[in-house]
Amino acid sequence: MELYITELSKYIITLFIALYTLECFLVFRHPDEESRAGCYIRQNLLMFLVHFSCFLVICFETGKPEYLLFYALQQILLFATIVLFRMIYPKGNRLIVNNMCMLLSIGFVILSRLSFEKAIKQFFIVAASIIAGMLIPYFIHHLKFLKTLTWVYAAVGAAALGIVLILGATTYGSKLSYSIAGLTFQPSEFVKIIFVFFLASALSESTAFPRIVLTSVLAGIHVLVLVASRDLGSALIFFIVYVLMVFIATGNWLYLLLGSAGGGAAAVFACRIFSHVQVRVQAWRDPFSCIDDAGYQITQSLFAIGGGGWFGMGLFRGTPDSIPFVEADFIFSAVAEELGIVFSMCMILICVSCFIMFMDISMKLQDRFYQLIAFGLGVIYIFQVFLTIGGGTKFIPMTGVTLPLISYGGSSVLTTLVMFFIIEGLYIIRQEEGARRDKKKKRRRRAEAKERRTAAEEE
Repeated sequence: MELYITELSKYIITLFIALYTLECFLVFRHPDEESRAGCYIRQNLLMFLVHFSCFLVICFETGKPEYLLFYALQQILLFATIVLFRMIYPKGNRLIVNNMCMLLSIGFVILSRLSFEKAIKQFFIVAASIIAGMLIPYFIHHLKFLKTLTWVYAAVGAAALGIVLILGATTYGSKLSYSIAGLTFQPSEFVKIIFVFFLASALSESTAFPRIVLTSVLAGIHVLVLVASRDLGSALIFFIVYVLMVFIATGNWLYLLLGSAGGGAAAVFACRIFSHVQVRVQAWRDPFSCIDDAGYQITQSLFAIGGGGWFGMGLFRGTPDSIPFVEADFIFSAVAEELGIVFSMCMILICVSCFIMFMDISMKLQDRFYQLIAFGLGVIYIFQVFLTIGGGTKFIPMTGVTLPLISYGGSSVLTTLVMFFIIEGLYIIRQEEGARRDKKKKRRRRAEAKERRTAAEEE
């Protein structure tokens, strides 16, 4: 019986998430939130069906009642998030919230399969983060002085990274985190957001050459501190965000070319001086030549992805535990093995639809500061998705970056939720800018109509 349920569920789950993904892109056919309501309702229904189907299989496979209770808690959290956000922020973007909840539910499912203890811990971190995050759109909307804190952002970001360099604990050769009162923090995750605010504030004030030079020096300090800490994955993200934000702010292709050349040179330099980078490059180039050592993770990841096939082996039917740190760096491989390549591709497309919405919000904002923030956060999000999945599939060398909202990691999931809520605040600002613009157009049309009537009466 269990075997039949697991086999049938693979196709049902894949169908549900495929339909959900289709709705993610059908949303863009409609010009406003009101006309998208039908898409959002169907998304909510399909999300809960995917979540229910997965946990039905988990309960049948394990036979443990605690999974059923855990599923009920997740349902309450996800449903409350969707309903409360709609009530508190009626002008918010529901696609972003729906996708956020969909990705969180996938994370809960796969973490429950890999480690029930870590899934519970992740759940409470997510719950606390959502409760706190509900306030963020309000602050983004009302705190207008945020755009004036240029040098405060730079100082706080550099100081936080410097503390890790000095006091941080060394993990596998890199200084990534430090602990306060028993809680472990990875400051680079939080500084990514501060870094975007710094660049947006600096570049929205001026794009003159002296300002670009000063901004580049301060951004370089952030990157160099991360390199000194050997947190090269975060350093790469910071650098890419800096180059693209400068390019978007100035429209100067020379800056983009110089940034690309500098990034390439830095990559070659890092490969020559950092032994762990050399190991990762070797594992990327030919993992089977060092399958018992450096290439073990990536080869096991490739075996898992290939073994899953189009529809997966089914939850608890694969062996994702054979991949070291699978719940963090290689969680995409676990998803592909047990839920299938089609499911994994849909998950990627959901992430892409988030990025497209972020860029859409950025392009339609009038305030340059807010526009650059939306762009920068969008780049961070999609580039992190690319690094994680690209590393797990041997498309690029592994960077040790987590998959946003899905991988296990408190700092990562908290930071990503904060990013999503900041974007929601920016969307509300965009809606109000559009309303003001429409009012001005109406007043202008009324004034022009009045002038025409007056001219006609005089004639």
